[in-house]
Amino acid sequence: MNSTDERDTPGGGLFAGTAWHYARYRPNYPQEFLDDLIQRLGLDGTGRLLDLGCGTGQLTFPLAAHVAEAVGMDPESEMLAEASRQAREQSLTNVTWTLGTSDDLPGNLGHFRLVTMGRSFHWMDREQVLTALDEMVDENGAVVIANDSCLIRPNTTWQQAIEEVQRSFLLPDQQHGPTPTADPRQTHEQVLANSLFRQVNRQVYEFLRPWTIEQAIGYLYSTSLPLHRLLGDRQAAFEAALTDTLLAIDPTGQFTEPVALEVLVATKN
Repeated sequence: MNSTDERDTPGGGLFAGTAWHYARYRPNYPQEFLDDLIQRLGLDGTGRLLDLGCGTGQLTFPLAAHVAEAVGMDPESEMLAEASRQAREQSLTNVTWTLGTSDDLPGNLGHFRLVTMGRSFHWMDREQVLTALDEMVDENGAVVIANDSCLIRPNTTWQQAIEEVQRSFLLPDQQHGPTPTADPRQTHEQVLANSLFRQVNRQVYEFLRPWTIEQAIGYLYSTSLPLHRLLGDRQAAFEAALTDTLLAIDPTGQFTEPVALEVLVATKN
């Protein structure tokens, strides 16, 4: 999997240098979840959406068609550049992109009918964010948090193999990425219940997600662990070792991940 230097920029934030892979290899959200959300919240093409920690728009894009205006906010300029490029390709004209972190809220972004956080709330000061969102979310609006299981959590034999190969190429102090801000002793649901968005509906979507070897490698380069940079000139060797290992498990190179997507829809009333 070839990549250029601009896709591996050192320094910066948690996901610096990952945007190219993030845009192409991060899995999308299942249509069932999106359909349920649109129906539950009555998204009818009016109102505004804020996708907080939007990445390259995996949640922004499918919801943009159901609101009057969508705003994607992320602390990584590279992510927003990729998202903007995709928006142009899709001829989306009602989406804007804002560079910033949750610490910048409420700022001058205005009011929103819906605020979404997909795979991002754990990186934030959750209590501070919810306090800020109280000023920003309409009285009949909602906050939606969506988190699913991660490819590199060893739930299957092939996922365990990925973890073992990756570990063999990294030093002990390189094994783990940055620690999330959120206190693991409190779940997102508990934090919401103690906030002004205390009316919480929880739903879990379970499904099977297909992966190819190329997709799995691309995903590994999209995480907060800067694997692409840590490997350096060993990238080709890593990819070859991982490919051989996975093909030994299944010669078709096709794999399946059992996924549990937890969705929390929180309102004030």
